[in-house]
Parts: sequence; structure tokens; C-alpha cells
Amino acid sequence: MADAKTVKFIVTRQDSPDSSPYTEEFEVPYRPNMNVISALMEIQRNPKNASGKETTPVCWESNCLEEVCGACSMLINGKPRQACTALIDKLEQPIRLAPMSTFPVVRDLVINRERMFAALKRVKAWIPIDGTYDLGPGPRMAESKRQWAYELSKCMTCGVCLEACPNVNDKSDFIGPAPISQVRLFNAHPTGEMNKHERLQALMEDGGIEGCGNSQNCVRSCPKGIPLTTSIAALNGEVTKQMFKNWFQV
Repeated sequence: MADAKTVKFIVTRQDSPDSSPYTEEFEVPYRPNMNVISALMEIQRNPKNASGKETTPVCWESNCLEEVCGACSMLINGKPRQACTALIDKLEQPIRLAPMSTFPVVRDLVINRERMFAALKRVKAWIPIDGTYDLGPGPRMAESKRQWAYELSKCMTCGVCLEACPNVNDKSDFIGPAPISQVRLFNAHPTGEMNKHERLQALMEDGGIEGCGNSQNCVRSCPKGIPLTTSIAALNGEVTKQMFKNWFQV
């Protein structure tokens, strides 16, 4: 009887934020239509490495399993992407899994996305509403604007664009493509526009839009196909206008 087909994984692991990373190999029984998450689940059920030695289960994050939550971002064969949509049949083997390097590692493939969430807070990436009472329907958005705004709203804060961007690293305070694109989204909203100048002002500070080097890696890597570079280009113009306004208001 022929040996059952298996899938080989080389996983970069790290026991704690302060410990050194190391690699461990695993072999998982092959099943049709497997994705990386299902393979990690198999390792979790039977935590033995390729040599048959018992080990600790690999830690990773996931939630929706349908490329909506953005939690399962990791490096798969060196490329930042979502593990839930990474099909085994379409990946070169052995499959190499590693945490994204832009963010601090918590354990194994789990990362700390605090840098990205802090950037979203910095640019006020939300629509402020005064009070909890019913204010009635808000102003309507033109259909032409709504269509491209919807594309920007697909952002799932997965962090892939920050990982792909060469300007986002531990030596730079550049906030990255995703927060910049969210500024364009919320500035386009009829209610969010009230805080437009504050968001633009945040982009004019250190680590803001001037940190973009126009590598365009972000738009090529975005799992949702968000036109990130289009947003950055549009906001470059808006920031310039805001700068002139600031001069004349002094």
C-alpha cells in the first residue's frame, strides 16, 4: 500500500516576546481543498513534529475563516497574506510559515498589531456621533462617492499592507497605507467631514503621509484589492491644500 500523502510545513516559532525564534518542521496528512488554517488545526489536534516528537501546539490567530476579519495574517512562503485563503494545492512545498516582521511577536504566529491600531486612533478613523439619542437619518452620500468609499471600507485591518511597505519598520514611525486610506474614507462621509481638518493635520505630522515612498507594494498585496495608492495620491493633494489654509490662518 502506498504511503499516504502528506504536506510538509516549516514553521518559525517563538515561545515568548523576549525569546529567540526557531523553526520546527511538521508533516500533516493531506486532504483535498485544505487551507493553511486547516493544517494548523491538524497540528493543534496532534502536536508532533516531523520526527514524531511531541511538542507544543503552534499558536496562531483566526476568527471568520473567510477573509473578513483579517486576524490570520502571516508570512506564507515569504509573502504576507491570509492563511484562510491560502490553499495548500496552490502553494509550493515545503510550506514556510512565519509571523509578519513589522509587528512584535507575541508567540509563534501571533503578533501584536498595536502599532496599526494606534495609527488609526491618531487619524480619528471613525465617525463621531454626539449622544446616543435618535438624531434621525443623516445626510445622504452621492452614489458616485458611495461606490468608491465602499471599496475603502473593505479594510479589515489585517496589516498585510504595512508588512509589504518598506517604509514601515522599527526605524520609522510611518503610520502606513491602511490608516491613510481610512482618512480618505471618513473625510468623504458627510458627518465625518466635520473632523476633516483634524485628520489631515495628523497626516502632516511626523510619521504621516510624507513617509510614503511610493513603492506601491501595498496595493499589490492588499487581500481586498483596496486602491491604497489612489487614496494616498488624493490625500497628498488634500494635505497640500490644508497646509496653505494653515498658512493663511496664522
